[in-house]
Amino acid sequence: MFSPVAKYNEEEADDTGAWLSISDLMSGLLMVFALLLIVALAQITQVSEQSKNTRVIIIQGINDGLSNAGIDVKADPETGDISILDSVLFAQNDYKLKHTGQEFLKQFIPVYANVIFQSDTIADEVIRIVVEGHSSSEGKFSHNMRLSVLRANSVSEYIEQMDFSHKARFFKKVLISGRGAIDANKTQALAKDRKVMFRFQFKGDEFFLQQLQGK
Repeated sequence: MFSPVAKYNEEEADDTGAWLSISDLMSGLLMVFALLLIVALAQITQVSEQSKNTRVIIIQGINDGLSNAGIDVKADPETGDISILDSVLFAQNDYKLKHTGQEFLKQFIPVYANVIFQSDTIADEVIRIVVEGHSSSEGKFSHNMRLSVLRANSVSEYIEQMDFSHKARFFKKVLISGRGAIDANKTQALAKDRKVMFRFQFKGDEFFLQQLQGK
């Protein structure tokens, strides 16, 4: 005999079962996403730690090498940036290297390159070596920008004429840049703003940026 109550209970069970299945599916997906996030964060952390350790070796190695060679510049302990004042490299408002600038580069570059290419692991961490010209805020924007580019290029051209270890590998990483007075003190012209910088672009930073962009 047909029972309306039995039919109602059967439909209710089917609906409940369907909802339970969807709930289980959503829970499973959330677990998968959580696991993927944990794996990604662990990978980023591992790469970040390896990158930090390698940077310490590079920066400390450069500073030790420069100190041992009696070269009076230092790499920034956090970034590895090295600033060389234009008074060492150039005459005022000129982009042709002075004799003192040439002699400085002859001493500086071999030490710098030997540290970067002391091992494949160290070299792999440095994606780019940026030779970057800077000016003070004195003068017109266009003049300062042009002068900063010409000075960076003049430094690069002279290094290219030199004979030193790892030269070919060194120039595969070199990038020339001119920033004019963009980073200079805007209220007064300071001598320390007129410089050429050697800067690193690190693999660890590139990896972290790619992760943030979802690449």
